[in-house]
Parts: sequence; C-alpha cells; structure tokens
Amino acid sequence: MSIINITESQDGDTIVLHFQTDAPRINAYTLASTIVAIADAAKEANSAINHGFDIEIVVEGFSGGSFRVSISAIYESAKNLFSAKGALTAIICSIIAAGIYQKVFHKDVKVIINTDEVIIEQGDNKIIVPRNIYDATQEAEKNPKFRSAITKTFEAVARDEQIEGIAMVQSLDSPPPKFVITRDDILKAALPSNAEPDYRILTERAELYIVKAILESGNRKWEFRWRGFKIVAPVKDKGFHERFRAHKVTIAPGTN
Repeated sequence: MSIINITESQDGDTIVLHFQTDAPRINAYTLASTIVAIADAAKEANSAINHGFDIEIVVEGFSGGSFRVSISAIYESAKNLFSAKGALTAIICSIIAAGIYQKVFHKDVKVIINTDEVIIEQGDNKIIVPRNIYDATQEAEKNPKFRSAITKTFEAVARDEQIEGIAMVQSLDSPPPKFVITRDDILKAALPSNAEPDYRILTERAELYIVKAILESGNRKWEFRWRGFKIVAPVKDKGFHERFRAHKVTIAPGTN
C-alpha cells in the first residue's frame, strides 16, 4: 500500500517536482510548460483563499538523476497585509499537491472525512489530506481555470515520452519517492483541452503613466505608457470621474 501524506510531500512553501526518467536531462518545453501550468494553478488557488493579493511562483533549484525542480510560492511583502505569509504560501503549495494527486485519484475512490483530516482511498493507495487543505482544494476546484491548469500540468508531461512518471518530494536531495504517478495515469489525467484558447490572461497590479488624459467621461481613450509600451483605453470607473470633477483627483503629464 502507498500512503501519501500531503503535508509530507512538500516542504512549507516549496514544491519539489520529481520527473521519473532515465535521461540525464529534460526537454526545455516540457519543463517550461509544466512550471507555467503549476504557476497558473497556484494563482487561481490563491485567488480563492487570498483574494486581492498577488502570488509569485519562482524556480529555485534543479537536481540531476531522476530530474527534479524546486518551485516556491512567495508574496511581495509590500503588497500583502497578512503577517503569516509563510503559512499562506504553504497552503497554496499543499492545494497544488492535493489537486494533482486528486486528479489521479478520482475514480472508484472512498473518501473518509474526519474533523482534522480527509482520507482518500483508491485500491491499495491512500492520500491523507489535512481538513483545511481539503476544504481549500474543494473551493479552488470550483474554478474551471484551476482545474484546467492542473490538467495542463499533466498534458505537458504526457507530451514527453522520456518521462515515465511524476511525484512530489520534500527536497531536491530526498530519497526516491514511495509513490510515483505512472505514465498510464498521467495520460488518463491529461484530458484534451482543445476548446481552450492558446493565450493566458493574467491579472496584476501595474503602474500606468498618463500621456494623454480625456477630461470628460465617455468612451474616448486615454493614452498610457507601461514598461515602455503604449496603451490606449477608456476610463470606465464612474467613481474616478466623480472624484476628478470634485478636484479630489489631480493629474498632470507623467502622473501614474
């Protein structure tokens, strides 16, 4: 029997993804696509439990042998009001781990819900998920973008025939995992997503420098600069125009 304890499969705010392969290297597109899918899933999970604050996913290290990559979740301290940021990022990483394993353990399962933990059994395999992580994962899975990102994680791996399986371990130098998601299970979890667009939409805070302002409300477009790019768009916020007319907001060329 394989027992997966979600809190033991990752270390705090870090996920170490283990690619089971005999090759000494991994395809760059496989790695990049997998990391992007995990980053997208993390952002969607974060929006469910920490709405209004952005999370950043960074790659911290690599290990050879069966190829491993360390992925961490961080908050920008200047923009986050929570004092327990480490606890929040750890929850996000646990949600990703739970989402990946539950994507595989989804048929013919027995779910035992206790006060402090949830046990998911499928055949001889068992996942132990803390109750708060299970509830947060259920909330995240209501979002189709989260489910799509988890699926795309499997799709990225499925396209690479060199990868025989994947798992999550605590660190880059952890011993071989006791449970590996096999290639057959990866292929089953990688459901087609042909109906989904090939582009990604990210919402983030940004400073726009005003180049041209329209002094009356309507659909006429203002002109901004962002990271050297020109952006033209109307200002639709009625509250802004009211504050502007009341002289509570003042602007000048270059104002951001």
